[in-house]
Amino acid sequence: MSSAVLCQSSSCINGNPPSRMECPTCNKLGIQGSFFCGQECFKAGWKTHKMLHEFAKKGIDSGSYNPFPNYGFTGTLRPLYPLSAKRAVPEHIPRPDYATDGKPLSESKEGGAPPRILNAKEIEKMRTACRLSREVLDIAAAYVRPGISTDELDEVVHNATIERNAYPSPLNYRGFPKSVCTSVNEVICHGIPDQRKLQEGDIVNIDVSLFYDGYHGDVNGTYPVGKIDEDSEKLIRTTRESLDAAIQVCRPGALFRDIGKTIEPVARANGCAVVRTYTGHGIHELFHCAPNIPHYAKNKAIGTMKTGMVFTIEPMLNLGTNWSEVHWPDNWTATTVDGKRSAQFEETLLITDTGVEILTSKAISS
Repeated sequence: MSSAVLCQSSSCINGNPPSRMECPTCNKLGIQGSFFCGQECFKAGWKTHKMLHEFAKKGIDSGSYNPFPNYGFTGTLRPLYPLSAKRAVPEHIPRPDYATDGKPLSESKEGGAPPRILNAKEIEKMRTACRLSREVLDIAAAYVRPGISTDELDEVVHNATIERNAYPSPLNYRGFPKSVCTSVNEVICHGIPDQRKLQEGDIVNIDVSLFYDGYHGDVNGTYPVGKIDEDSEKLIRTTRESLDAAIQVCRPGALFRDIGKTIEPVARANGCAVVRTYTGHGIHELFHCAPNIPHYAKNKAIGTMKTGMVFTIEPMLNLGTNWSEVHWPDNWTATTVDGKRSAQFEETLLITDTGVEILTSKAISS
């Protein structure tokens, strides 16, 4: 932990002591945030505490490890390396311009350009890419359970994507090493799939994007791992409700800034904060482009929605009042500053003559 911590002994009578002693074994094993207020509390809590050592030793014996043992994590989640090797994409599958060198040059060239209006042919291609994205997300979500690792979820997403002759959009986008983002508990977004197994009570966001026939689809959802606590249930429910409320205001002539104006009251009424750093975005042949879609109130987004525009809305909500984030040393994983949980939902939307079409909506069972 990066700040003062409570004594680790359940029998401690001092509450939050001003002084502390560190466990030397924990230091050797790279376990963070393990502190006691004195020798007696250390002895009293030893039976429970040594379970941390056994867990860490198993990781070391199996060849897995925390790559950032000296980093001040804000919550209890830890990365578990090594990462698996980069997954192969068959040569016959078309890929975006950044697939080889990680540089989305086409995005850079269009920087500052206004939102595009797609024609009928382009819209049909977007419908297909978004439908495939939803299929892959639903397949991955069905695998969520205690004991599966996020790397295994990455493999599920990768295989389901290439089976559809599509390219997993995150793979090597600005150097991202995996085919999907998996964000667990306090991770807001851009979590890198690794060897850590999901545990009962976790929540996990799975963010699926794929590139098919020259167009990207983008969708994500947050899922419970087994039975979760009431706060986590409320967080997931509120995040979905805030997205649904925002979709309802989308129509020709609506202001982009009103999306955040709709989301934030839903979040605040349920004890959640809206992340401001990350936004929704335009999407089509480019993975990320105009318009920029803030999710918080009183934002400065410019422009109005017009028929033929396609963009995502993807609110990220944190439990509590703190909307800010910090990044792990991998330069991707964004987490809450206080270690509280975060959730996200995303849909890709098309503005139509009469309102809005959710391109990534779940198929209605017959």
